[in-house]
Amino acid sequence: MTGQPSTDAKGAREAWIRALARTASIEADPGLTLPVFIERQAQAFPDSPALASREGSLSYAGLAARANRYAHWGLSRGLKSGQVVALFMPNCAEYVAVWLGLTRIGVTVALINTHLTGHALAHAITAAAPRVVVSGGELAPQLGAILLEADCEVWVYGNAPQDFRPLRLALDAFPGEAPAAAAYTAPTLDSTALYIYTSGTTGLPKAAHVSHYRLMRWSQWFAGLMDTRPEDRMYDCLPLYHSVGGVVAVGALLVSGGSVVIRPKFSASDFWRDVRDERCTLFQYIGELCRYLVNAPAQPLETEHALRLVCGNGLRPEVWDTFQTRFRIPRILEYYASTEGNFSLYNCEGKPGAIGRIPSFLSHRLPIALLRVAPDTGEPLRGAEGFCERCEAGEAGEAVGLIPAQHGARSGRFEGYADASASERKVLRDVFEAGDAWYRTGDLMRRDAAGFYYFVDRLGDTFRWKGENVSTAEVLSALTAAPHVLDGVVFGVAVPGTEGRAGMAALVVDEHFDLGLFRGHVVAQLPAYARPVFVRLVPALDLTGTFKPRKLELMREGYDPAQVSDPLFVDDARSGAYVALDSDRHAAIAAERLRL
Repeated sequence: MTGQPSTDAKGAREAWIRALARTASIEADPGLTLPVFIERQAQAFPDSPALASREGSLSYAGLAARANRYAHWGLSRGLKSGQVVALFMPNCAEYVAVWLGLTRIGVTVALINTHLTGHALAHAITAAAPRVVVSGGELAPQLGAILLEADCEVWVYGNAPQDFRPLRLALDAFPGEAPAAAAYTAPTLDSTALYIYTSGTTGLPKAAHVSHYRLMRWSQWFAGLMDTRPEDRMYDCLPLYHSVGGVVAVGALLVSGGSVVIRPKFSASDFWRDVRDERCTLFQYIGELCRYLVNAPAQPLETEHALRLVCGNGLRPEVWDTFQTRFRIPRILEYYASTEGNFSLYNCEGKPGAIGRIPSFLSHRLPIALLRVAPDTGEPLRGAEGFCERCEAGEAGEAVGLIPAQHGARSGRFEGYADASASERKVLRDVFEAGDAWYRTGDLMRRDAAGFYYFVDRLGDTFRWKGENVSTAEVLSALTAAPHVLDGVVFGVAVPGTEGRAGMAALVVDEHFDLGLFRGHVVAQLPAYARPVFVRLVPALDLTGTFKPRKLELMREGYDPAQVSDPLFVDDARSGAYVALDSDRHAAIAAERLRL
């Protein structure tokens, strides 16, 4: 499997055809939303397991009945089409039933990150302007610690604090049959079903509109790509408040009559035992999870699974082959997408390191482009006539997707955020002709001669040093391939008397880490301008719910030993070694006496 695609061209083409076939008829019935579809699945697979979690499991009939109780309960609270309920609950089968039931009656459900507290939690809830908040019992204290709007009811599923209303008993008063059609205004495919938030790695999260159309399309598209069947079991330990763990992994199985095994969080030590014992055939990943598994000690049972495919995004090139070979993974389906984005890329061929490609027979339906950008500002470069410049093969540029001009078009539509001003900032106009509009991903990619796309970095994460552009993602790939480096984050920091920013790495290492060997690896793998000037050894990284590191605090503290208690080092070119960065060396750098 090393370095070679794990799926032949015929298999890749068949995957695309299945996905196209399963999504072809979605728009034929504007009222066939995912909640309605699941109701029909309950008639076809009444006793089959739909959702399995340690807190409780639901058959298809049980899921439909539970969702209907939430629909009745929502109507009893006076909720109407277009109003919002915020859902703040840990991963469990009940979570899916809540939003299926409430979106059935036209309510928009805002999926709140369960790791949020204080100001960030208050912001996420306020941004959605909900009439009601539904919380898990264990998370209710986090709600009690913030000030909510006076007209916002809080209902708690589980042990409810005295100030909040108990939900579980209230639900028992309602029937499991679907509410009468006359009791509510049924949503259509164009209605907003969910608010799903961006990760907030560099600021407060934004609530992205997700329509019923996109829920159906995501579910059926991935069902086609993965060829999901009733006998399949998906292992899902990703957050249900995110589009990958909460919609793709769940929806792709439910529309095919399969089962979803839900876990509250990822555990490297328990993962393979759980996958084996639950007889899972599929696993939804985030790339960092695969790296954690590769870095974990070997276990005899790590190849005793029944997985036929793993699906996800962010699997780094340096991890791919080891992950696939060591754990005997038959097929990897890597893809590129974002919750709010208007296009996706799929690596159906299993080509290591690639995030996807667009087959020739679909190029007219998926118009995307890579634009040349200014390295210092990240803004697209424009030619003499004022239009943007396309990248050549192998050249890195920002990926953009065409927003259709015709009214009512769903494919390629950018649905935006709850904040209209944030939506407008993601649209680039007059790109290749007057009046056109393209969605800005903020991601740098490159495309090879064969049409495969590769992720390079996030705009804003690249920086210039010694007159060269440095990609934090590419530097991090080299650093985490070094012996005994477990995790890390790379960013640029300002240095007095220099132009651009110097590279700095915050690394999580094990007890065998050797700074001298590490520098030798860095010198061998990276050009001089890309090597981190500063290194900070941290016990752990603060991560978002989707395992993305939060950089802002690390960037703010920089390389100042007065603000950092962790071990700090600076690359001393004269001695050819990383040396301790003490207050004297820091003062010399600040006074421009020590040149880097």
